Amino acid sequence: MIMTAHPPIAPIVPHETTLHGETLVDNYFWLRDRSNPDVVAYLEAENQYLTDVIRPTEALQKQLYSELRGRIKEADRSVPVPHDGYLYYSRTEEGLQYPIFCRKRGDLEAVEEVLLDQNQLAAGHSYCRLGAYKVSPDHRTLAYSVDTSGSEQYTLFVKDLASGQFLSDQIPNTYYGVEWANDNHTIFYTVLDMAMRPYQLFRHTVGTASSFDMLVYHELDEAFFVDIAKTASKMFLLLALHSTTTSEVRFMPADEPQAPFKMIHPRQSGMEYSVEHHDDRFLIVTNDEALNFKLVEAPIATPEKAYWRELLAHRSAVLLDGIDVFHNHLVLYEREQGLKRIRITDPYGHDVRDVEFPEPVYTYVPGPNAEFNTNILRFTYSSLVTPDSIIDYDMQLGTWHLRKQDEIPSGYDPSLYASDRLIALAADGTAVPISLVYRKGLRRDHSNPTLLYGYGSYGITIDPAFSSRRLSLLDRGFIYAIAHIRGGSDLGRAWYDDGKLNHKQNTFTDFIACAEHLIAAGYTAPQHLAISGASAGGLLMGAVVNMRTDLWQAVIAKVPFVDVINTMSDPTLPLTVIEYEQWGNPNDPDTYHYLKSYSPYDNVAAKDYPNMLVTTGMNDPRVSYWEPAKWVARLRALKTGRRLLLLKTDMGSGHGGASGRFDALEETALEYAFLLNVIETSTT
Repeated sequence: MIMTAHPPIAPIVPHETTLHGETLVDNYFWLRDRSNPDVVAYLEAENQYLTDVIRPTEALQKQLYSELRGRIKEADRSVPVPHDGYLYYSRTEEGLQYPIFCRKRGDLEAVEEVLLDQNQLAAGHSYCRLGAYKVSPDHRTLAYSVDTSGSEQYTLFVKDLASGQFLSDQIPNTYYGVEWANDNHTIFYTVLDMAMRPYQLFRHTVGTASSFDMLVYHELDEAFFVDIAKTASKMFLLLALHSTTTSEVRFMPADEPQAPFKMIHPRQSGMEYSVEHHDDRFLIVTNDEALNFKLVEAPIATPEKAYWRELLAHRSAVLLDGIDVFHNHLVLYEREQGLKRIRITDPYGHDVRDVEFPEPVYTYVPGPNAEFNTNILRFTYSSLVTPDSIIDYDMQLGTWHLRKQDEIPSGYDPSLYASDRLIALAADGTAVPISLVYRKGLRRDHSNPTLLYGYGSYGITIDPAFSSRRLSLLDRGFIYAIAHIRGGSDLGRAWYDDGKLNHKQNTFTDFIACAEHLIAAGYTAPQHLAISGASAGGLLMGAVVNMRTDLWQAVIAKVPFVDVINTMSDPTLPLTVIEYEQWGNPNDPDTYHYLKSYSPYDNVAAKDYPNMLVTTGMNDPRVSYWEPAKWVARLRALKTGRRLLLLKTDMGSGHGGASGRFDALEETALEYAFLLNVIETSTT
């Protein structure tokens, strides 16, 4: 890739603040003002620079896009989900970006009823994403919400499914929490405050103006989110109040939407719990004196903690990820030695049966499971070499039924690929797993281009799942690897705790250890090694490139959280207060110094940084666009060498990037073209 264009240089406008007696100078603070025409002009100049620099790859991008699109079955239908005599499904049509949501009554030979066509909702918009999609208990009315900017501020709408008419109900500024009461006329929904925190719960009657809606709950603690859900039995509504380390749940009968919510157990710092219902009791998954969580039950009449009775004890080697409850069965979702598993019992924890999986390394995603009185558990199974497979598992018989496996129209032969699990030793001696996939015939001679992916935050685990997009790299000789670093829950809750707050540096040193292991074992070499991460994984990218600029040839940092000190010092920003429990509060001197020791923006130095592609969305409510913009501006001012530094700002999207399925492929084609060029250039 030959650079002929000149990169834009952001003006330096010093902005001073003082914290703990230290004067902080932020030369690019002015980029926070989205109303400033100079800010928009700068971002557009960066976009134009990227276009100019990447222009030699246009043919490659088109080729990659064609490959990626060729692996999508454009006209397809999901496996129908049975619910009260209906079969609910979505389908896609050739050439259309979005799904069409449908149902049939009785069986698949019945007449199709189109409930919602997202392509019609997206008309005239460059972005369109659904938030809520909830059919009323009598299946006559649909409540759904739409975001057309990427801001994650949804407008709630209601459709009469019997007549096909869209009703006048429109409620702006709602969030994901939406639920029906069992009277089929009452909808509960959450709304956002100025910091984009769901903080209030309202009750709405279908057919009335939202100005008449009743405020049911207002959360005053800025560290807590408000959510609403319904138990699998459909008998109770649950008001869930949670921070990142503490939760509180209240309940009301779903048949009595005017009733007050009653408390399960009041919030207790550091104690988390979630609630389901079966018969005359609540089933509660909690970390109360149980680091990896345990399962207890409590009578509905007296659900307080004093009446909790243990059903499944805490196990130091097994993480209880959650449960699903059915009339005759209880499903336990667990994780042991980094691998997910499913156990089925009767509703009281007896007659345990393990679900057998066909591969040694795999993953699954539960659901959808809309029926309560059924013996069928549905989940999606995949591995690094096996495409997504919809499984109906008979919990009574212990049998496995493959309903559908994703088809790859352009062709895919899993026998051509292999996956492995390696172990790297971290700086403190901790064993860190690495999952990798590649085409068979791999030679361990340090010559293989490799993409190492990492996240390592919030207890989120990046499991070894299939991606047809990844084949465009694997078929060009790439190894794709996942670093299962601390900060996720890969090896239990302690794995998460050891990668947050004042242990956060473990996340970064674990990732570096994984890269060093791949190099020492002969899989790759620094000049062939690329790394990628998004959001908090973008923080990971920023931290490790500052720590080891010599170890990477290329970096893709998507919507990266890199301006840690400034963001965590501003409680008016979305997520700041609630995330004190993840990163720490810089108002504390010790925390401030620890955050500053790794904050990517604050640690940029005069170094020869690797080739970098940084992406962001102008309407991102989770990681504000100015974080990557400021980071790139500072890198441009300080970095040495001539390697690429590119910033792509999507002026009409948010944290998740493009919403249309084909638009998203264009983003991937750009990223892969960037990688293929800078990695290939490094080997010539």
